[in-house]
Amino acid sequence: MTFDASNRFRRMLTEERRMPPLGTWLMSAAPGPSEAIGHCGFDFVVVDMEHVPVEVAQLPDILRAVGCTPAEPVVRLAWNDAVMIKKALDAGAQTIMLPFVETAEDAARAVASAKYPPEGVRGVAAIHRASRYGALPDYLRRANAETMVIVQLETPEAVARLKEIASVPGVDALFVGPGDLSAAMGHIGDIGHDEVQALLQHAAREARDAGIPIGIVGPNPAMVRRFLDYGYSFSAMASDIAMMTGRARDWLGELRGQPSGKTEKVVSAY
Repeated sequence: MTFDASNRFRRMLTEERRMPPLGTWLMSAAPGPSEAIGHCGFDFVVVDMEHVPVEVAQLPDILRAVGCTPAEPVVRLAWNDAVMIKKALDAGAQTIMLPFVETAEDAARAVASAKYPPEGVRGVAAIHRASRYGALPDYLRRANAETMVIVQLETPEAVARLKEIASVPGVDALFVGPGDLSAAMGHIGDIGHDEVQALLQHAAREARDAGIPIGIVGPNPAMVRRFLDYGYSFSAMASDIAMMTGRARDWLGELRGQPSGKTEKVVSAY
C-alpha cells in the first residue's frame, strides 16, 4: 500500500474551477451533522476546535464522518501550539488552520510544529490514525508534502504584515477572520462596515500580489459573493448551526407572520 501525498484541498486551490472552493463551518461538534453537511455540496468544511468544545479525542470521529462525504475537512485549532498541532495531525488532519498569527515568527512556528525533521519539530510516532495505524509504511517520508498549513490574520497589524507572513516557507495559504478583524478595528459585530470592507479588499490584493491563496468566511451568499469579487481564493459561508437556526427562525416567522429579523450588521460570520 502506498501513501497518496496529494492533498485534496491543495488541489482545489490550484485546479481550474468554475468558481473558487466554497465551504462552511462546523459548530455542532458532532459526527452526524458534520456528515450531513458534508453531503450538501460544499467543497470543504472547517472543523472548529477554537470556539467549539471539540477535543482531540472527538476529532477522529468527526473526520471519519466528513471523510465519507465529498467535502474536505480543514481543522481549525484552538491556538498555534505545537502539542495541539501534533495531536490533530496524528488524529488524521491533513489541512490545519492556526488562529491569530500576527508575525512571520508566529507563522514559522506553526509550520515547524506541523512538519517532521528536518523541516520542523513534529514528534514522530509510527502508529496513529494518520498513518492508518501503521498500514502506510511511507507515511513518515511523505507526510510533510501532504500537510497543508493555513494561518489566520485577525488584526490590522497582521494584515499589515501579510506579505512578510506569506513569504514564510511552508505557509500554504492565508485566512482572514472578519469577525475578529472588525472587533480589532473598533467595529465589533459589523463586518460590513466600510473601513472593515476596505481592509478586507486590501488583504485580497496583497495576497494576490504575494502569489498565495487567501480565504475568508462570510455570513450569507451576498457577503461571500462580495469577498470572491475582492479576489479571495476560497470562502466559507456561515455554519451548520447558523444555517439550521436561521432556517428554523425564517419558517417559524413565516407561520407566525413575524419578520425574520435579518440585518446587515452581523455579530459573527459563523
